[in-house]
Amino acid sequence: MKFNIKFVYGLVLALAFMSCSSSDDDNKTPESPYTQYGAPFDKMPKREDAIIYQVNIRAFSQAGTLKGVQDRLSQIQELGVNVIYLMPVFTVGKEKASGELGSPYAVKDYKAVNPDFGTLQDLQTLVEEAHKKNMAVILDWVANHTAWDNAWITQHKDWYQQDGNGNIIIPPGTNYNDVAQLNFENNEMKDAMIDAMSYWVHNANIDGFRCDYADFVPNNFWTDAIAKLRKIKKNQEILMLAEGSKYNHFASGFDYTFGFNFFSTLEKLFKENKAATTIQESNATEYANNYNSANRIVRYTSNHDVNFTEGTPLELFGGKKGSVAAFVVAAYLKSVPMIYNGQEIGYNKRLNYFAKTPIDWSTADTEMLAEYKKIIAFRNTSNALKTGEFTGYSSDAVSAFTMIKDSEKVFVLSNLTDSTVKQLIPSTLKGNWKDAFTGASVTVGADLTLQPFQYLVLKN
Repeated sequence: MKFNIKFVYGLVLALAFMSCSSSDDDNKTPESPYTQYGAPFDKMPKREDAIIYQVNIRAFSQAGTLKGVQDRLSQIQELGVNVIYLMPVFTVGKEKASGELGSPYAVKDYKAVNPDFGTLQDLQTLVEEAHKKNMAVILDWVANHTAWDNAWITQHKDWYQQDGNGNIIIPPGTNYNDVAQLNFENNEMKDAMIDAMSYWVHNANIDGFRCDYADFVPNNFWTDAIAKLRKIKKNQEILMLAEGSKYNHFASGFDYTFGFNFFSTLEKLFKENKAATTIQESNATEYANNYNSANRIVRYTSNHDVNFTEGTPLELFGGKKGSVAAFVVAAYLKSVPMIYNGQEIGYNKRLNYFAKTPIDWSTADTEMLAEYKKIIAFRNTSNALKTGEFTGYSSDAVSAFTMIKDSEKVFVLSNLTDSTVKQLIPSTLKGNWKDAFTGASVTVGADLTLQPFQYLVLKN
């Protein structure tokens, strides 16, 4: 019997290839039931480059729709933003609903756009148009709980935590009566959750997620979910923001955590006359267990919760000038800045996100808007602010610090009081600087006098 030597040789090669590739196959993402919509976003910002803009869809336009967001994309872009974060776009539960329209964080269907906001096609178009303007779009994801009329409740009761009598419970330790607590010991539920997240990456071409209530969802879920999500867009990174402060979120794959501690410390300066040095202490606390220098904490002077329950930046931080002085610190002190829609124009009304409370953009404070644009524009050009080493020089009244990267040095001073103050300057920082915004020469001696809520940003 003759052997075909070419056939045998080919068979051996094929078997060898199968043997070598079997371990690779184990690591491949399972075949998706979804087809990828749209093209990869080739201007995706690096994690340290992000300027995040939070959109409350109900408040952003008179119509309260995705189209209303699309119509103002140019204004968001002109601010210097490169990441738009949309509050939940999903259908909202009606059973046990809170407020006039129900909470956007009580999700009825993880794979459906709230018809009040528009359609999936509207979301696809919004993402496409944002991409054309070099802005990524991330969705707010609510993993911890669902609405009471989510179909999962009737179809999969075991996907939810229950009390001793078999009743599904609300999130433990909360008064969130409008939502039901999911059971993260159930693997089927976790798979369905990851499938729903992947649905939006595929079907709307979104660029990542801001993950609500992240500290209360097990880290092993986030590790699994993020690893699978990152495999979807083969030619593009995605951004993952944890609304939480656990340092092990970074180990799970998140790019950012939330600066809760930083915000509350900043607030106490104005409410309780705390010293500005406490901001340095808060920064040290938030970064104490962050072992990767590339990771950054998202900092802000407002968001949807703060705005609605505590007040606008103008209410919390001493009016127009104080709120901008506080924003400079939040934006520049070893952070990734986040802006809540309306704060950049000095909008001084609280936005009830359980109802329609449209922002009146015609009331814009053009001076404040110009300040925000100037602050963000400099951050966008400064590697020291994005990735530099922080050193604090604060006093009781002034938040003062340097951010240094390679040969670039930035010196920030922000008077967080309504009094004129004299700030002593260490000898290492005396000398010739340039104003970061105007380029004008500034000679720094033994001290600097700062007017109420004045901020000064210098560069070498």
